[in-house]
Amino acid sequence: MKFGKSVCIINVGGTKYAFPKDVIKDFPLRRVSRLHSCASEREVLEVCDDYDRESNEFFFDRHSEAFGFIMLYVKYGKLRFVPHMCELSFYNEMIYWGLESSHLEFCCQRRLDDRMSETYTHFPEADHKTDEQFMATDEVSRPADAKWDSKWLERMRRTFEEPTSSLAAQILASVSVIFVIVSMIMLCASTLPDWKTAESNIVEENRYSLEHPSGIIEAVCIGWFTAECIVRFIVSRDKCEFVRRPLNIIDLLAITPYYISVTMTVLTGENSQLQRAGVTLRVLRMMRIFWVIKLARHFLGLQTLGLTLRRCYREMVMLLVFICVAMAIFGALAQLLEHGLDLQSGNDEYASIPAACWWVIISMTTVGYGDMYPITVPGRVLGGLCVVSGIVLLALPITFIYHSFVQCYHELKFRSARCTRSFSAEFLN
Repeated sequence: MKFGKSVCIINVGGTKYAFPKDVIKDFPLRRVSRLHSCASEREVLEVCDDYDRESNEFFFDRHSEAFGFIMLYVKYGKLRFVPHMCELSFYNEMIYWGLESSHLEFCCQRRLDDRMSETYTHFPEADHKTDEQFMATDEVSRPADAKWDSKWLERMRRTFEEPTSSLAAQILASVSVIFVIVSMIMLCASTLPDWKTAESNIVEENRYSLEHPSGIIEAVCIGWFTAECIVRFIVSRDKCEFVRRPLNIIDLLAITPYYISVTMTVLTGENSQLQRAGVTLRVLRMMRIFWVIKLARHFLGLQTLGLTLRRCYREMVMLLVFICVAMAIFGALAQLLEHGLDLQSGNDEYASIPAACWWVIISMTTVGYGDMYPITVPGRVLGGLCVVSGIVLLALPITFIYHSFVQCYHELKFRSARCTRSFSAEFLN
């Protein structure tokens, strides 16, 4: 603070708080700490609603009781909702002062997630505005030619990366989805017995023949995916970050087998060498199934699923540990009760613990193929306990995963809507 007294008074809804100027500099609330860097009264009024120079008092027209609870968080490190106050209103106050939902206690986070899942609400944060102002300032400082090139590259990047950003991006995304669907249909149809042609019954399914209609369609699809990947790489901001993205790695894994197969066909020809490499080519060709994951680039639901799995990896690991522990316990008991106690007339399907673990996993997940089942009374009692335990164990982490899924869906939906609004405003201007 380069003006005023050494003591600052924060007036929030009529409630005053006095702090030394040095405390304001490192204050945990971002909006309050921004006052220290203000060099003029104009900058101060961008942070607060009013300012009194004589008393060095900063006025904030916000909820005083909510700020009181936020100050308790500053003092004690625990943030909870104000009783009898809407969770969304309190969350709005949190965002205003620079806090996030992660600062809430776990019980209050669940209440907020439930409330947001009932009625979709998103509170824009100041960081988005700061980034946009920085980009605008950066564009003004560039020469005209460089600014035009940068604007064109940014438009191209959003067209390929954000399907909802413009009409051209939606058309491009629709064409890409059509190519993915056609490629998947061709892949599934190529495994049918009637699909094999009479010209080559030995290696026809493993080679890529451009004379055959399926080869032409496949080459067109690969050409489209390759061109799309190359253009997205050229217009990307950070080339290293582009290569590290999971979806781009999947694109590369789906495209590469085609060129490897074509290269092997050209180098070896239709002889015994290609026949010996048939298994390798079939494995490479089946890697095209990864193209289905490309749909995540265009569908919000798949993006939400991927983001949820990434954020809930601890819960997923916990679920896997639950299943493994239960599988080891029930598998050992099932092998003992069904086979270990009577080696002569025991159930041979439970001859080993790994075989019993297979029965445990299909029982805990309530699949029950019926390929193996207990025949003794203790074994059936154990089977009932196994099924009930599986239902309970699988249900334990579901609540955490559900709340994370709802939060991720709202976040991605808002991001998509925000992108659409920004490009609509740009188009109208």
